[in-house]
Amino acid sequence: MAKPKVLITGSGAVCASGMSPEQILAALREGCSAIGPLGQWDTTGWPVTVAAEMPDFNPRALVEDRKLHKLIRRSDMFGLYAASSAIDGARFTSRRDALNEADAATYSDRSGIYVGSGGGAYNSQYEYFPLMSESHGDLESFGRELGSAVNPMWLLRTLPNNVLCHVGIKYGLKGTNACITNHSAGGTLAVIEAAEALRQGEADRVIAVGHDAPIEPQLVLSYHQCGLLSTDTIRPFDLARNGSVFGEGAGAFTLETERSAAERNATVLGEVLGGAFTSEATGLLAIRDDGDGLARAISAALDDAGLAPRDVGMIVAHGNGTRQSDASEAAAIRTCFGSGENAPPVTAFKWAIGHLIAAAGIVDAVVALAALRERIVPGIATLADLDPSCAGIRVSSAAQVPRSNVALILCRGFAGTNAALIVSAA
Repeated sequence: MAKPKVLITGSGAVCASGMSPEQILAALREGCSAIGPLGQWDTTGWPVTVAAEMPDFNPRALVEDRKLHKLIRRSDMFGLYAASSAIDGARFTSRRDALNEADAATYSDRSGIYVGSGGGAYNSQYEYFPLMSESHGDLESFGRELGSAVNPMWLLRTLPNNVLCHVGIKYGLKGTNACITNHSAGGTLAVIEAAEALRQGEADRVIAVGHDAPIEPQLVLSYHQCGLLSTDTIRPFDLARNGSVFGEGAGAFTLETERSAAERNATVLGEVLGGAFTSEATGLLAIRDDGDGLARAISAALDDAGLAPRDVGMIVAHGNGTRQSDASEAAAIRTCFGSGENAPPVTAFKWAIGHLIAAAGIVDAVVALAALRERIVPGIATLADLDPSCAGIRVSSAAQVPRSNVALILCRGFAGTNAALIVSAA
């Protein structure tokens, strides 16, 4: 029996390369990277001084409600913006406005939200530091002054489910929901779980969001000490690659059942065909050289979608620029698709937009859908000399053409986690 279709009726994205999927894709097509000098703090003497930061960060351009700015983090603003862009662009709630009170209430109850969140960064604790220094380890003194030294809204501002909460409030979405905090896979898992909720009849329409803003001092130092960050740029699959670079932003899809989309005569952008998630269970930072976990995720996603490897038109790789991750990812792609001209063209986007951690997979998926609709596989502009360990995959610095309207998006996270998502363009 065929699985119910999950239709994409809206999308939104924001990162350092642009404030819409179209702007981000244009930057990729033009070979423009948003990675540059890190500006949120003085990096003099720091081992890492680059990131893909949102230029001229303006909270009002992301979230109009100034009162809300006191209650949410930078990451939340990106998530709210992407979600609102997807919902407003799809006219997600327009049909409800024309219904009677009882039917409108049912519409709200059948509308869900799934959010992939970074779960918070170390900077949420920074406002405690001055008082910790002043109290010199005296907990009684620390406790006595805590109320006047720390913002009383601190707890509300650090909640990982703020985007889920405030999107639901803004649009009156009262149905099934989940906040997923699973490192880099969070945003991808939000899409997979949202699609499954529609398939299982838990909702008629769902917004899936992924957001993160990992560019902060302690996280940069921690990743550098783990040997994961580059000092200049990201070079996916290149012989000279030396690490990743943080970016920030968010992505979102509005997803609907066929019936929901037809009832409101929605414009269909594409379809979520399938997805899967696996773990290698090897350790926090360990990655198998043979790409076993990712290969299993790809195979399971193809099975979920009812597709064969030959049906995939393009692959958006995780491509984070770290030596072992890229090599093992190439191994997984060869395992599942073979080598050379029989394999689909491969690209990656982090060289331009940075590694968005929890938002990485969903932003890649949103931009992949836009690329499919324009019949282009953007090149990797920083690829100059393909590493022999990555040979056999059809990756290029120049643009390629997708061989079908189906894209496979790969996403990897700490603890050997691997996610694969398959979407098609209408």
